Amino acid sequence: MNLNSVFDKIKFKSKELVRKKVLQNILLVSGVTFFISLLGFLKETIVAANFGLSLQLDTFYVAILIPGVINTVFLGSFKSVLIPNYINELGIKGNIASFQTTSLLVTIIVSLFFAIITYLSTNTFLEVLYPNKSIEFYSLVKEQLPILLFAIFFWGLASTLGALLNVNDEYRFSSFAGIFTPIFILLLIFTLKDYFQNTLLAWGTTLGAAASCVYLLIVAKSKNLIILGKPDYYNNNIRIAFQQLPAKISSGLLTALNSVVDQFFAAQLIVGSIAALNYGLKIPAFLSSLLLVAFGNVLLPYFTKLVLSNRKLAFDNLFKNIKWVFIGLVIITVFGILLSDFIVALLFQRKEFTSDDTIVVSTIQKIFLAYIPFKITGMIMVNFATSINRNSIMAYISLVALILNLILDYIFMEIYGVFGIALCTTIITVLKSITMYWYLKRLKQENN
Repeated sequence: MNLNSVFDKIKFKSKELVRKKVLQNILLVSGVTFFISLLGFLKETIVAANFGLSLQLDTFYVAILIPGVINTVFLGSFKSVLIPNYINELGIKGNIASFQTTSLLVTIIVSLFFAIITYLSTNTFLEVLYPNKSIEFYSLVKEQLPILLFAIFFWGLASTLGALLNVNDEYRFSSFAGIFTPIFILLLIFTLKDYFQNTLLAWGTTLGAAASCVYLLIVAKSKNLIILGKPDYYNNNIRIAFQQLPAKISSGLLTALNSVVDQFFAAQLIVGSIAALNYGLKIPAFLSSLLLVAFGNVLLPYFTKLVLSNRKLAFDNLFKNIKWVFIGLVIITVFGILLSDFIVALLFQRKEFTSDDTIVVSTIQKIFLAYIPFKITGMIMVNFATSINRNSIMAYISLVALILNLILDYIFMEIYGVFGIALCTTIITVLKSITMYWYLKRLKQENN
């Protein structure tokens, strides 16, 4: 085979790949997410310049911790189990109006319930996780937390509306919902910083959540995707979704608790350790979210539809895709680690953020970057498991991971300080991904 024929074959395969709708959707969502993430980074650089590694920023991360867990775990879990079973309902031409109404009602009730529980348990939460802190620390958290609780309600509705858009292949509209929070935070910093003072970040987050919810509602309504009817809690696919929910919530909760554990141990160190840990996560989170949002939004509906038509092909596609994704991400990760010092200095080092802060944050960032190939491929496998309603295995894996995280955080923190906490997170992420791969590989063999 001559060189020209090789190039022709590569060109043909490339065109064939680009024509695939699932890849087009992933690229579309990735592009939108990239734009929003850039705006988010602009916001972070301005926040860093205005707050540095300060007590005010530490307390904001503490205040948003529980609302963030509720959003990720409970609301995110319901969205994940909702999508495959909603697609199943569409496949049998079932009662879509009833399914939508039931889903929205459950989301509203769950959001309000957890907002109330969080408010009532604030003192206990602070005393248990952050003992022996200053009065100012507790006051700043309590000042910001009630504001952030309103965001839970808006996140819940936005999650369900976003799922509805994704099922109907309206990815570009659902992806743009993330643009509002950084915009509102930036607006408040530039216009009303002196007025809001300690609550600026909390108000920016909540107003952004409200704007996202309104935006998604307008889009879904304009696309005639909202069809409401009488709730039916005995609908077969709704019941399956509810049956899968405990395992999905358990998995998500146990995973989210790793962040709580990390912040608990970071809080035992010097002031600024919590902020340093969060800043070290910014770049890895940027790269991760760019792909996680794209893969999560696109692949869950894609896998569900493919499993319904050809289960064997779905498994084959899964393992073929994660192999190439992993190789590509290893290359990106190596470049990210090599450029880590430069990136942190470029983005954050100004005003209150010193060169010493850059060294600390860059080291943490390098440790976090190492887990990216495992985190992304792991999330692809999680989406696949959710598409076939195999959520229980994730709960078991997450439970073991949380126990290991507690042990390793304590050991590594004693030896390496805040860097040990980051190292523990990376090790746990790698182990979870390997375990999930092994489980799905065995499941594939059983289905052949």
